Amino acid sequence: MLLHSLLLRGADRQPDKLAFTWVDRTRSLSYAQAATQMDAFAGALAECGLSKGDRVTIVAHNGLDYLMTMFAAWRLGAIAALVNVKFADELDYYFNDHQPRIIVYTHDMHEQVRAAAAKVPSVTHLLCMDGPQYGALSLPELVEAGFNVPADPGDEDAIAHLSYTSGTTGKPKGACLAHEPTCRATRSIAERLRITADDISFGPTALSSSYQLVGNLLPQLDRMASINVMGRWTQSTGWDALDAAGATMLIANPPVLTEVLDESRLRGKTPGRLRLSLSGGGPVPPTLKAAWRDVLDVPLVESYGQSELGGFVALGMPHFDTVPDSSIRVGPPLPDKEVQVFGPDHTILPVGQIGELRVRGGFMHGYWGKPEKTAEVTANGWLHTGDIGFIDRDGYITMRGRRSELIHVDGTAWFPRDIEEALCRQPGISQAALVGMPQGDGQRPVAFVIVDDGAPDTLLDALVQAIQPELGYDLSPLTVQRIDAMPMTPTGKISKAQLVDAHRHS
Repeated sequence: MLLHSLLLRGADRQPDKLAFTWVDRTRSLSYAQAATQMDAFAGALAECGLSKGDRVTIVAHNGLDYLMTMFAAWRLGAIAALVNVKFADELDYYFNDHQPRIIVYTHDMHEQVRAAAAKVPSVTHLLCMDGPQYGALSLPELVEAGFNVPADPGDEDAIAHLSYTSGTTGKPKGACLAHEPTCRATRSIAERLRITADDISFGPTALSSSYQLVGNLLPQLDRMASINVMGRWTQSTGWDALDAAGATMLIANPPVLTEVLDESRLRGKTPGRLRLSLSGGGPVPPTLKAAWRDVLDVPLVESYGQSELGGFVALGMPHFDTVPDSSIRVGPPLPDKEVQVFGPDHTILPVGQIGELRVRGGFMHGYWGKPEKTAEVTANGWLHTGDIGFIDRDGYITMRGRRSELIHVDGTAWFPRDIEEALCRQPGISQAALVGMPQGDGQRPVAFVIVDDGAPDTLLDALVQAIQPELGYDLSPLTVQRIDAMPMTPTGKISKAQLVDAHRHS
């Protein structure tokens, strides 16, 4: 199945059903209108020379034009490469990496896009979503011209989507996601979340993230649900938009979910008609999952995935888990993929033992232009996730952390998540992040915490002693520092690299 065929199927079966709403501009498209717009955008891109296998880069804020450009690229058999606007200073790297033919962007990105594109010979056209600019054509004018659309190549095995990794352990890599495996993952996610045509999904995080693709777009289209996207989220305006939409599903990351919880406490009600929230982009603190249950009476479903998948490694259930201490586990694998835990000798470990999580079936073709790295990560037919965790007797996956984030203290490997979650369970601590500062042959553990307003000044002094009974480590080398705000990556993860750099220069 082809990714854009999900939209065409909706137009055929439910033409008048609301497909997309751009919350910021109060603009909407029915399934029939969206399919028509997709063809108009495809005609515009084809007129500029885009064809099967070519890359079209989108550097833009969330909106309907963003969605239509992406679907139009798939309709032509081209590859949509999505770059977060927060990486405007790094466009040279992205454009050189995937060599696009066309770049589509919003007007506020003009100077950065034009300067970076001038260095890449493959670029033939710049298309501005907001009208003509110097050196760029007007995308709206091209769409209005109604150019003919070439025949659909119809290649299910073709690469459709270039999903960039977060780059936490090196330069971002473009994971090549094909049509059919991603559609298969989409159906599995829709089934797990029990999505129906009556659902109204709301996604306020960046469309450039593969999490939005597999969390807020494709599974909903598979069930002909309605989808909201938002570009300018704030705690209060976002809550209002979520409520006004009557959303039944919120697809977000932990920082946004925390803001919805905080605003709901202030207002004394839950927004919309939420039956679940879905979290991705980083681990969910157990305290946040518990608060959504206890305060909002809404299940917070945790997902665990990677850009390399076009889906999820594991996904929770859309109901409250009644198993004791279940807030630390994510959920079972999805049926489109096999997940196993491997030891250092590359053998599969028994139930409950900790090792590297690996995935077989339905992952990327490879990294764009990086055959050696592809071979390393997909050795022996398994995707090596680099994540450490275990699978319990219920088949649920629990993530312990990235292998690259382990901290070695006096010859012992510490899992940061253990300490972070123990700290967050202490009254007065809302967020925590543990990093390892270089020290001799090992590392010195430093925990950064955000302290709630009104917490006693003596709180930090007592934290290490308070959490010591919960953990199997000798915490005497641990120091705790207060921080006003955590540095975040564009995908909503705490940027531990920035914490290390800031601590070095403090």
